[in-house]
Amino acid sequence: MRRCAVLGSPIAHSLSPVLHRAAYAHLRLDWQYEAVDVTEGGLAEFVAGLDHTWRGLSLTMPLKVEALRVGDEVSEVARLIGAGNTMIFESGRRMVTNTDAFGLTDALSRRGVEQIDSALILGGGATARSSLVGLAALGARRVAVSVRTASRIADLARIADALEVSLQPLEWSSAALVDVDVCVSTVTSGAADDFAEAVSDHAAVVFEALYEPWPTRLVEVAEAAGRTVLGGLDLLVGQAVRQVRGMTGSDVPAAVLLAAGQQALASGER
Repeated sequence: MRRCAVLGSPIAHSLSPVLHRAAYAHLRLDWQYEAVDVTEGGLAEFVAGLDHTWRGLSLTMPLKVEALRVGDEVSEVARLIGAGNTMIFESGRRMVTNTDAFGLTDALSRRGVEQIDSALILGGGATARSSLVGLAALGARRVAVSVRTASRIADLARIADALEVSLQPLEWSSAALVDVDVCVSTVTSGAADDFAEAVSDHAAVVFEALYEPWPTRLVEVAEAAGRTVLGGLDLLVGQAVRQVRGMTGSDVPAAVLLAAGQQALASGER
């Protein structure tokens, strides 16, 4: 039997066990997947204690940056984003990558958004950085970014330069005053409430990275305006499909994981 887990702190709320177990059931794999609370600074010790039955780890906050130091090999996309969300054990080595960026791309593609020119990102953390990479993969060459902490622009600017994307920093108060194909909100619940209407007026597609609480004010307004709306579950499913592929070598339909996630959110069970 092979073992996998999602690590982070806090971790009890994570939907990853629901999604990965649904994937194993669909693939008829007798694998285990659990959630383990590992605090910042504890990743190396945890990994050192694993035996040969372990195949992979999903990593969330606060371990995504630490993963880059613990991995033996780090993918180009993980280095570019400055965060790893996946560790796969292969031939005695720790392979670290990031499936968040292309999980976002896959989620948008499944909703018919396969080519864009412009985007707006709200926030400047790890999810914003991975979103920038994913949006660039869909063709975005003009990306506006609005952050509340100005120092976070530097990391986004570094990624934009590497991808030859024109980055437009915006004041937080004027975040929604730009016409774009896609807006991705990576901020905490309520942070974008004051300009939810303006975002919906200027963005054809709204991607809310949260899945709890749901719906946010931004989602409610965007849906009322008839916009294409995606949520954090779409993002979680997108990145999980790629993690499952990397860990098991098999593909699972996104619809299988989406249904499992929706049922768990509706029931409140993890």
